Amino acid sequence: MKSFLISFFAVFFLAVLTLAGSSKAQDSSCSNPSSLNLDAIARCLADIQKAYDMSVKATQPLESELNRMQSQINGIKKRVSAIEDDLLAKEKSINESYKNLAKQEEILNRTIRDFYIKSYYNSPILAFLSQASASQITKVLTYQKAATDQDKVIITNIALSISDLEAKKKALKNEQSRLVSVREALDEESAKIGKIVAGAKAYQGTLSGQIAALSAKQQEILTARSGTFTASIGDSELADDYNASIKGFRESAPSGYFAVFSFGGHTHRKGMSQYGARGRAQSGQDYKAILKAYYNKEPVNKDTGGDINVQGLGSMNFEERYLYGIAEMPSTWNSEALKAQAVAARTYALRYKQNGQSICITEACQVFSSSKADNPPQAWKDAVNNTRGQVLEDVVTYYASTHGGFASPIGWDTTDGTGGGNFIDKSYDKLGGSPWLYKAWYTQGYSPSSNKCGRENPYLSSEELADIINAARFRDDRVTPITTSCWGGNPYSHEELREKSNGPSFVSSVTVSQGNGTTNEVIFQTNIGEIRLSGSDFKTAFNIRAPGYLSIPQSGFAFYNIEKK
Repeated sequence: MKSFLISFFAVFFLAVLTLAGSSKAQDSSCSNPSSLNLDAIARCLADIQKAYDMSVKATQPLESELNRMQSQINGIKKRVSAIEDDLLAKEKSINESYKNLAKQEEILNRTIRDFYIKSYYNSPILAFLSQASASQITKVLTYQKAATDQDKVIITNIALSISDLEAKKKALKNEQSRLVSVREALDEESAKIGKIVAGAKAYQGTLSGQIAALSAKQQEILTARSGTFTASIGDSELADDYNASIKGFRESAPSGYFAVFSFGGHTHRKGMSQYGARGRAQSGQDYKAILKAYYNKEPVNKDTGGDINVQGLGSMNFEERYLYGIAEMPSTWNSEALKAQAVAARTYALRYKQNGQSICITEACQVFSSSKADNPPQAWKDAVNNTRGQVLEDVVTYYASTHGGFASPIGWDTTDGTGGGNFIDKSYDKLGGSPWLYKAWYTQGYSPSSNKCGRENPYLSSEELADIINAARFRDDRVTPITTSCWGGNPYSHEELREKSNGPSFVSSVTVSQGNGTTNEVIFQTNIGEIRLSGSDFKTAFNIRAPGYLSIPQSGFAFYNIEKK
């Protein structure tokens, strides 16, 4: 057992030392990622990832084997404890036997003395001479022989008992000595197991940290594509992009191509949907009902007089300039939707005013336009004036252009409040005419005129979709968009990533499992069989690897569908 453990640990230590040596070589050139270019980062990451994979590959079976050995050692320890208890019982028995032997020793000494005395006085010649008849001589001799034999038996038995106890005592000392040695060996091997596994895990943790540091490029891509800002409608509605629409896909995409359609676009899906508010207003709801639907609050009156600090513009009147310049909803929309927007914008900005903080003028806060404040459209000015001082208490009034049929915290933003059937047709976003309700995104921003990275549409070939699956199966810092003209880097080719991931080369069909406002799972049929990915895993891989500016631009959730032509 011990020799096997020593051999096993020797092999393992050799593997760990080899990996550690590799890590030291990497550290000298890769420990400062900020000084490396992309090619150097890719090389460093590949080396580190290889070392990490080797360590994990070596550690997992060893850890399993070590766990098995630890279990065996624990079993042996239990058996040792049982043996120890048995030895204690034996020692107790031997000690008791020695106490009894003290009495036997008195008998032995007396018996031996009597035996020799009898041997002298019980001479056959004396018996012959002292008896008158042959029968009496025979009786005497028979009695003397019986007495002698009895003494011999007593002497022999006691002598054997002494010899047996001495042998048992010697064996006991030998077992006790071996027990001490076994216990020391078990404690030593147990300590080795803990040290080796802990060392391997620590080594992998170091490599993981280096990989994370070198993966900043991927995080930049995810940040750029994952809806870190919220689209603003502005003061004019944006026309839909035909190529990004389901109609355009079905009419124009080549046969066998795929497209990923998001339910809503650059949105956090919190609070009010602006297109949803428009749809509700057009359905007959007033602004208080709209606010109640999205925030579960009704407006109350507050003193909102005075000024607010605006970044880059200084202090200005809160009601009659700042709110007049809010450019978040077209002034041509239904007046009830405009009033709901006015209350939401006032409530959002009031926190800054009350705290003496400056509020920014971009989508990160609320979009403010000085030119609009100078000459506010009458419909918007009326909406602000008619709701003057009205705010919602104890709620941050987030809003976004389009929620995709599902809002937080209200749930399904549909006419019947459910997601059953075709929820898109029932959504207030659709009633409000949102161009972003169901869209395949392929431009740098939410405007159809923003940079397209040379792509005319968001359609994906079967091979391109398989490549995204492979990006979900394997990831290092070279898993970035192959369109380096927009993203830079040193990405794998389709063939290289397929080899790295041992993944598919094409996709024949796809099924998407939707949940309560989320995409739960995506199931692909490929040339290597069925592949299942969670909705969030596919979204991450898509936003890291998809060509050009194709994206699922949602912040903090994944709610999309994949269509095939």
